[in-house]
Amino acid sequence: MAHAPPLAVATETTLTSPGRQTYQVRIIGAPRTPLRDFYHALLQLNWPATVGFIALVYFGVNVVFAAAYFECDGIEHADPHSFLDAFYFSVQTMGTIGYGFMYPKTHFANGVVVVESTASLVLTALATGLVFAKFSRPTARLMFSEHMTLAPMNGVPTLSFRVGNQRRNRIVEAQIRLVLTRTERTLEGKDFYRSTDLKLVRDRLSLTRSWNVLHVVDETSPLFHETPESLAAAGVEFNVSVSGLDDTWMQIVHAQYRYPAEQVAFGYRPVDILTEAPNLMTLDLTKFHDIEPTEPRPDFPYPRG
Repeated sequence: MAHAPPLAVATETTLTSPGRQTYQVRIIGAPRTPLRDFYHALLQLNWPATVGFIALVYFGVNVVFAAAYFECDGIEHADPHSFLDAFYFSVQTMGTIGYGFMYPKTHFANGVVVVESTASLVLTALATGLVFAKFSRPTARLMFSEHMTLAPMNGVPTLSFRVGNQRRNRIVEAQIRLVLTRTERTLEGKDFYRSTDLKLVRDRLSLTRSWNVLHVVDETSPLFHETPESLAAAGVEFNVSVSGLDDTWMQIVHAQYRYPAEQVAFGYRPVDILTEAPNLMTLDLTKFHDIEPTEPRPDFPYPRG
């Protein structure tokens, strides 16, 4: 009988919006595949951690080979009682430096040199591949406004937020999806996490510096008649995903962001950041996150006094 792969007791994933609410999702019963996903985990490390990992592996391998040289006393001109001399010889061998003062003097030491030279080739290739893969992996530098706003636009309540490209290039055919996730209770009394795609006024364009994303809250919208209290009670979250072709990398890039219900500002709208003058158009990114209140109306009494 085939045996099932061992199951992990629990794994945790942290979900957060930058500078905002953070919580963890605990997963029980996921199969353990540490070696299979090891390379993927290395690619997810930041650069300081990657450089530190490579340096730690390099140091550790040299310590192992230095111990072999030290035990066999097979290095000419090395102090037989100095582990540091054995370590320096290992570094010179792995780096193919070869100053010539210290060299192997026994068959066993020469055998260790052969093994270390082979290990050096493999480790150098792996480290080079890892660094090249991280350099060549395209990434998006997108900025999302700190708040969503919900205020009348052309007489109709409209949910809006901004997405901006922090680089000077263009993301061609950028496509955005806005998904509302909320907790509902079924007739059987069970909690159900429902995800609903929100229809956007425009969900595709070439993204440069700024893009106002709009969702009209009419009778067909899941947000129709919702209030700040009802959104908070239902544990509503808005998950944004953007993907498109980076015209520099010529590869697909993507980014995600999460807005909890507390970041929806009822009765506010984004401050205008685009001004026009004769032969001049100015985009003021210092106001990218700024919002301003609107006038309350009988059918939309926000912001509340």
